[in-house]
Amino acid sequence: MDRNALNKIGYGLYVVTSGVKDRFNGQIANTLFQVASKPEAVAVSINKVNFTHELVKSSGVFAASILSKATPLKFIGAFGFRSGRNVDKFDGVKFKVGETGTRVVLDYSVAYLEARVVRDVDVGSHTLFIGEIVDAQVLSEEEPMTYSYYREVKRGTTPKAAPTHRAEASAP
Repeated sequence: MDRNALNKIGYGLYVVTSGVKDRFNGQIANTLFQVASKPEAVAVSINKVNFTHELVKSSGVFAASILSKATPLKFIGAFGFRSGRNVDKFDGVKFKVGETGTRVVLDYSVAYLEARVVRDVDVGSHTLFIGEIVDAQVLSEEEPMTYSYYREVKRGTTPKAAPTHRAEASAP
């Protein structure tokens, strides 16, 4: 099987957030997609070991901020390569409290969606959270960043917890 075929699937780049009481977190995700139009619903895939997974599971809500091509690697790294169990990822980041009570990242976002989880599906290393949209807003007409742009133009890397992570082949 040629696993490189999976690299041809189109993805975006998002900050997915959730929270319970005074505990909030956000993470970079590339697997978010619309699954229904009536009611409008999206699904996001989150690794079970991530703090965001714990918060989505317990709160039943999530928000997804759609990142622009202009998003710097440093910003992506702050949400993607450190744990919210150890640091406040929202420190110095512009956000608002959304309809669901979770934080919605506004910095570098072209739009956002907020959802209430209506179902979750165990898919192995990840959980697919399916959420009915309760709020959405376009913030900018800038072009959204694709995962391909992130990898090829910005030279971004993929963390081990990402659903698209591929272990490097070892030398023979």
